[in-house]
Amino acid sequence: MSDYFNDLVRAACEARLRSYSPYSRFRVGAALLGRSGKVYTGTNVENASFGLSICAERAAVFRAVAEGEREFEAIAVCADGLVPTPPCGACRQVLLEFGPDMVLLMAGDKGPDGTVKRYTVSELVPEAFSTFAPGAGEGTR
Repeated sequence: MSDYFNDLVRAACEARLRSYSPYSRFRVGAALLGRSGKVYTGTNVENASFGLSICAERAAVFRAVAEGEREFEAIAVCADGLVPTPPCGACRQVLLEFGPDMVLLMAGDKGPDGTVKRYTVSELVPEAFSTFAPGAGEGTR
């Protein structure tokens, strides 16, 4: 793995430490690399009304978009535990919207010193619902 990707995983692990997760006690951090070279971090923020919680991946994407970035190269996700945790379905769908070919790095709490899995977003969302799909936006069948 390149040094740049190692740094991205480290940034995600640092973001994980800022998690607000009093209910699940499962901390997740994300670091999103914009095409501009800027890195946007996010962490999971839980709420007593669980549906109002936000995942780290979406927090990073929404932060980047709010700051004007729309094209992304890679995202790293770092979660508590030794085993890398993949993004939930909602996060996969949001990531797909902004970059089906975006590199997705998943790490456990050991960061780049532990197991890191690498995929593209589209590999984790087979047969995705997307405006990028052939025939999308052509109306009903």
